[in-house]
Amino acid sequence: MQITLDGRTALVTGSTQGIGAAIAAGLAAAGARVAVNGRDPGRTGEAVERLRARVPDGDFVAAPGDLAGEQGAADVLGRLPVVDVLVNNLGIFGSHPALEIDDDAWRRYFEVNVLSAVRLIRSCLPGMTERGWGRVLNIASDSAVVTPAEMIHYGTTKTALLAVTRGFAKEAAGTGVTVNSVIAGPTHTGGVEDFVHGLVGTDLPWDEAQRVFMREHRPQSLIQRLIEPEEIAHMVVYLSSSFASATTGGALRVDGGYVDSILP
Repeated sequence: MQITLDGRTALVTGSTQGIGAAIAAGLAAAGARVAVNGRDPGRTGEAVERLRARVPDGDFVAAPGDLAGEQGAADVLGRLPVVDVLVNNLGIFGSHPALEIDDDAWRRYFEVNVLSAVRLIRSCLPGMTERGWGRVLNIASDSAVVTPAEMIHYGTTKTALLAVTRGFAKEAAGTGVTVNSVIAGPTHTGGVEDFVHGLVGTDLPWDEAQRVFMREHRPQSLIQRLIEPEEIAHMVVYLSSSFASATTGGALRVDGGYVDSILP
């Protein structure tokens, strides 16, 4: 299967590192012009340079802006007259006792993890439907369906993204635009390394810490390891292509085969 996205412009939110950067690299390698997003202009520019070194023939453009607010979304979209592929990857996560998460934290998680995606879809979808082609991908999480008690606020926002996906897929019915979610399992990023060490301690070497984390905190995983960001990116690139034209309104799993998932 030879995937080509030549002539397409993609916006990947939260793409200066981790899963977002891997997705940006994958889309660029397939031929798309990729807008790289982060809150800080300097760090976003540095991320673009790293991605250019990673994909020498890739076409990247910096699109800094804080997407947790309306003005930030307007700033980002103002740099991009056309968006053919929208990947809502931006998200925050953390561990906290469920009964101690206050209203401000709940609001912040909802603003960043849910409303940032809704705002961009609301802005980009009309143009996609007018052109008769477009792809919207929302990066969800296994926490949407097997919500850990220490991440209830995060899991709730990812469950909401599944509903957002299904609703906007219905809005785009029959237009040539597809809207899907990718349910990502525990993924090996710098932030997750910090999260793992926070749960199992910092005394263990990383490989052992990862095994302990999966055994004690994520035992449902059939692959019994953290997923690499590129494995998430492969699914996103496929769903962004013409090969996935009959897949919409779905929640595609790259979660390590969770055994107690409620999804098929």
